[in-house]
Amino acid sequence: MGLSDRKKDHVRLTIDDRSAYSYDAGFSAYRFRHNALPELDIDEIDTTATLLNRAFSFPLFISSMTGGYSGAARVNEIIARVCEQENIPFGVGSQRAILDDSSAATTFSIARKTAPGAFIAGNIGGAQLIGGLSHEKLSLLIDSISANAIIVHLNPLQELMQPEGDRNFRGIFDGIAKLVEDSPVPVLVKETGAGINAEVAQKLLSVGVQVIDIAGAGGTSWARVENLRSDDSRKYAAFDNWGLPTVDCLVELHALGIAKNKIIASGGIRSPLDVVKALCLGAGFAAIAQPVIQTVIKDGEQGLVELVRTWKNSIRYAMLLLGAARLDSLSAGHLVKLYP
Repeated sequence: MGLSDRKKDHVRLTIDDRSAYSYDAGFSAYRFRHNALPELDIDEIDTTATLLNRAFSFPLFISSMTGGYSGAARVNEIIARVCEQENIPFGVGSQRAILDDSSAATTFSIARKTAPGAFIAGNIGGAQLIGGLSHEKLSLLIDSISANAIIVHLNPLQELMQPEGDRNFRGIFDGIAKLVEDSPVPVLVKETGAGINAEVAQKLLSVGVQVIDIAGAGGTSWARVENLRSDDSRKYAAFDNWGLPTVDCLVELHALGIAKNKIIASGGIRSPLDVVKALCLGAGFAAIAQPVIQTVIKDGEQGLVELVRTWKNSIRYAMLLLGAARLDSLSAGHLVKLYP
């Protein structure tokens, strides 16, 4: 199966409930400490969030999803336009396709053409960095969307489950270090749903990676997605629930003192209250993908506008009910843990 067809399969299956982990990201273990006397006016609540020295209307990143196949251009166009309008950041899906076929670039470049002022991050897999990325290829990734940053995605679990996937992961770290040296824009690193533990995060930050998106388990299981694509979906089903839950990753990184502005929480973020819990637990931003792609496919651009605005208002309401006027006021003290 070609890369384009594989990308179509991925989008189709990520909106299928069968692709979800059988456990959640860990947010259900916490409840908020309601403040019945917040002494705040809703107009005082400031959701402004900063990422890579740029201010956004609230701390929600529309995570990397799609590109490189027929139909992806329209999705990226819608998401980019809404992100520019609502002033939130957006990451395109893996740009590997354009390294093999430059004609696929239009499915990504439409995002910048549609939203010239938006924050848009490029995306490339860690395996594609083994041995280093040439100047020409790096320029193609950045220039095709006038990228504000580059996201490197780590997905060894997904690749192993994928019949046509990569099997060699030696040299990715050196490739990331070289990318940091060569890239004219900041480099972020994310997992794809199995989580980044504290040791890996520290290692990445030590070579100049600026932000870690932990992308923990509890949302879409990419092992399950790949197994569903297989002729024998049960062959490697033992790996369907492999991964570190998002909350466990957050707790680990926070315990090591990694700054909030270095952490994006994603993986199983399914409501605006999950975003607030993630911020309380040590993240500076949260990211979502599945709720966005589901909304775009079902309700189009207006549906996505409504989703983004509802999430922003819900975060404001939650902050007021916690007595927190600013995001930097949120802490673990605003949560009660229900069980270990």
